[in-house]
Amino acid sequence: MPASGPLDFNVSSTLPASGSLKRAKTPGRESDSAAAFPFKRRWARIDRADLVRVAFVTLAASTVWLHLWEPFSRFSLIGLMAALAGGFPIYKTAVEHLLKMRMTMELSMTIAILAALGIGEFFTALVIVLFVLVAEILEHLTVERGRRAIRDLLDFLPHMVTVMGNQQSEDIPIDKVGRGDILLIRPGSRIPVDGRVIRGESFVDQSTITGESIPTRKTVGDMLYAGTLNQSGALEVLTEKVGRETNFGKIIDSIEKAEHSRAPIQKTADKLAGYLVYFALGGAFLTLLLTHDLRSTISVVIVAGACGIAAGTPLAILGAIGRAARNGAIIKGGLYLERLADVDYVLFDKTGTVTLGSPEVIDVRPVFGVSAQTLIESAAAAEWKSEHPIGKAIVKHAQQSALEITPADSFEYRPGEGVVAEVQGEPIVVGSPAYFRQLGLPVLVPANHMVASQVLVARSETVLGSILVADPLRREARRALLQIKRMGFKTALVTGDSKTVASQIGREIGFDCVYSELLPDQKMELARRLTAMGHVVAMVGDGINDAPALAQADVGIAMGSGTDVARESADVVLIGSDLNKLAAMFRIARTCRQIIRQNFIGTLAVDAVGILLAAFGYLNPLLAAFIHVASEMTFILNSARLLPGRSHFYEPEGWTFSS
Repeated sequence: MPASGPLDFNVSSTLPASGSLKRAKTPGRESDSAAAFPFKRRWARIDRADLVRVAFVTLAASTVWLHLWEPFSRFSLIGLMAALAGGFPIYKTAVEHLLKMRMTMELSMTIAILAALGIGEFFTALVIVLFVLVAEILEHLTVERGRRAIRDLLDFLPHMVTVMGNQQSEDIPIDKVGRGDILLIRPGSRIPVDGRVIRGESFVDQSTITGESIPTRKTVGDMLYAGTLNQSGALEVLTEKVGRETNFGKIIDSIEKAEHSRAPIQKTADKLAGYLVYFALGGAFLTLLLTHDLRSTISVVIVAGACGIAAGTPLAILGAIGRAARNGAIIKGGLYLERLADVDYVLFDKTGTVTLGSPEVIDVRPVFGVSAQTLIESAAAAEWKSEHPIGKAIVKHAQQSALEITPADSFEYRPGEGVVAEVQGEPIVVGSPAYFRQLGLPVLVPANHMVASQVLVARSETVLGSILVADPLRREARRALLQIKRMGFKTALVTGDSKTVASQIGREIGFDCVYSELLPDQKMELARRLTAMGHVVAMVGDGINDAPALAQADVGIAMGSGTDVARESADVVLIGSDLNKLAAMFRIARTCRQIIRQNFIGTLAVDAVGILLAAFGYLNPLLAAFIHVASEMTFILNSARLLPGRSHFYEPEGWTFSS
């Protein structure tokens, strides 16, 4: 009942403003034995004051029931005192909301209880109070499960860590770890920080961060991430990031911020709850005016309830955000969850999204009179500082060929076009054919390779040749796209690559439309144009050049392996780069919307029928109270279906909505 206003799902105390992640010392935190038994765990979370009130009111109701034939005896005084004392939290909340000019169900229940006491229905008043108190406990347990679904993410980090010293090691609390500390990570333990391996070799399960189901081999120099699991060997790790700075910390931070956001549907739920209170009081007044029957009037006030809407709506949103996080998608707020349910058109970037984002040089084609070595060395020198996957592929190819690379003196990245650099006083341009046309430089004959991108290289305005770079498709791309299309989405591939390459990939994966040779602002314009046509657009990308389109789309979805700019400008971040998470995320959003609508329609139907039956005398106050509480808990438990279980952080394809 107290949740008829906005629910507070704050768990920010679990994450300090700086320093290492640590678990919250929350009331009712169960012991290991309690964790093993669900009943003990739930018992530990029940407020003892609520239990005392329930016991007190139950005892008083039993006493009054046994002496109903003595209407105004000392037992009536017991009933009066128990109803006033036991229902104090209800009356207190009603007064607070009334002072704020808010109509809530606590006010209507207070009126009903006081009216029952006024006509001598002490047992009825006590049972109403008892029903409300029990409903409050059940609601608290359900909401607490939603909070714990988020807090349990912190259980992926250890309580204590081992810090290596000059002579000996020392175990310290996780929140005392700082940058530069060397930690010993034993086999089978979670990694508490982001850092690099300086000694040892092992296999690490990174599914919590990257979504990879197969453990990754880690040796000296490799990066480790907080929240991942060391499987086999012992590792010594140099700490680079702690607390909120880690990838795991950013995930928790994003979820906490999402909890505080309010979706438009929540505001609608609050307004509807207020209107239902007015409706119930109006119906009660009309019943009293027409029938002059106080019992029917009280029943009308009691039977109408909006807690199923007011509490069920934020609970469904919290559950959906938590379940999405457990399945590898961080939704940054209720607003974006609501938008996801309305999406009908999904745009996909190519490089790093439907491809692995780790392209390789497959051919080098210098012009006549230029050696392949000169072509690669010039391109690698210009791309030395580049973060683009194609640029990295060129530099990697030069290093593997043992070529001499002279880093550029100046470097400028042109998103969607290429790079302009200066090496030893000579300007070098590395870019797409479209960019070369824009600069007025000669464009070579397109590559006769269906899935390779052509990169042109010019030095001092002289074209040196072209480099063919191919990026393998993600294994799950075709299947993930098929799942999305089966849900009724229209899909399109948007890329700055050539029409030949884009068309081939589009046909191979199964996109409905293909848009090629697009600059970042053209991708953004495409998203704007589709929105103007009435579509609700989601954009999936990973690079700097995708950031404008991610921001322009109704929902921007960034790959977790992408750039920081893409992740910051997006509304949703996929942990790792598994496209299968997309279909699961859309399914969660749609199920959340469906559950909220069920609660809305169900509450209105129960209230309408209940008020009519009560007005005509078919419901006494006790039955009305039972219907009120039963319907409230039904709709809250309906929302609780979305709450994730405790067993997995990332559940791969094939999960179900089990509670």
